[in-house]
Amino acid sequence: MQIQTIAYALPDQVLDNRTLSQLYTGWSEEKIFNKTGVSKRHVAVTETAVDLAENACNQLFAQGVDKTQVDFLLLCTQSPDYRLPSSACILQDRIGLPKSCGATDIDLGCSGYVYGLAFAKGLLATGMARKVLLVTSDTYTKYLHPMDRSVRTIFGDGAAATLITGDGAGEIGEFVFGTDGSGAGQLIIPTGGSKEPMTPESGVAVEDKFGNVRSRDNLYMNGQSIFRFTLRVVPKAVEEVLEKNGMRKEDIDLYVFHQANAFMLQALRKEMDLPEEKFYINMEDVGNTVSSTIPIALKRAEEEGRLTRGMNVMMAGFGVGLSWAATIVRW
Repeated sequence: MQIQTIAYALPDQVLDNRTLSQLYTGWSEEKIFNKTGVSKRHVAVTETAVDLAENACNQLFAQGVDKTQVDFLLLCTQSPDYRLPSSACILQDRIGLPKSCGATDIDLGCSGYVYGLAFAKGLLATGMARKVLLVTSDTYTKYLHPMDRSVRTIFGDGAAATLITGDGAGEIGEFVFGTDGSGAGQLIIPTGGSKEPMTPESGVAVEDKFGNVRSRDNLYMNGQSIFRFTLRVVPKAVEEVLEKNGMRKEDIDLYVFHQANAFMLQALRKEMDLPEEKFYINMEDVGNTVSSTIPIALKRAEEEGRLTRGMNVMMAGFGVGLSWAATIVRW
């Protein structure tokens, strides 16, 4: 099972650190960049997750991918256009995939791309599909309060499309997964589901002790808790996936982790004693695009010549859920 090609799409509107520094007292452009590693991010104003997904897929088709040969569509998003039907069904029609194509949503965030690769591998290995189109698309910025600097400085919107087939020289290796639902409240939008519907009262914003403003209708992230969780589970997952694939750290040519923020990634790299030249960070002009960070980074690494045929690439996604997953791919 091989990743054949990747394409990605970003919204037109850009939100830079200069604009944010004018909103947040005491937060200069330099301070925002030093805390996040992000200088600007793309924001979906009129676009929805399906719009961005359609754009990414059309760019993939423009690379020569034959849409008539796709027989399963996986759409990973936590920003669905509707509560129902599944956004994957809408996307199937929008991009003109055959009606014989299977289609389903994956409701995962930061670990979603690696989970999607696992689902695709399963479909291919069992013969239920021959060509799987894995699409990731999120518009988290629609969930953010404009005065919540703890998250607005980090997140951006984007989508990516990946074609996965059962043939080719590359190979998707073994996987490691993890879930800790006890931490669900550390990264959450409290309202909007059947547990707590949105009300006029839930939309009233308040300021927390750190000066961040949000309502219960907005995304909340406990940054310190997520940071501790990441340092706790990711190094262990890396060790486990290496062992499961019969490899050592030295066998990995490039580490491409979820691009949460640059500070967290550097902390992970140092914790695991990984060489800087093998550790890829590319989020300065896109921010944290949730489920799309890994495929965007893979595509950019390939374009820069950092990722070439035959290289062993380790991918690890981690975050909302709390959820994590890792795998190794022979490019």
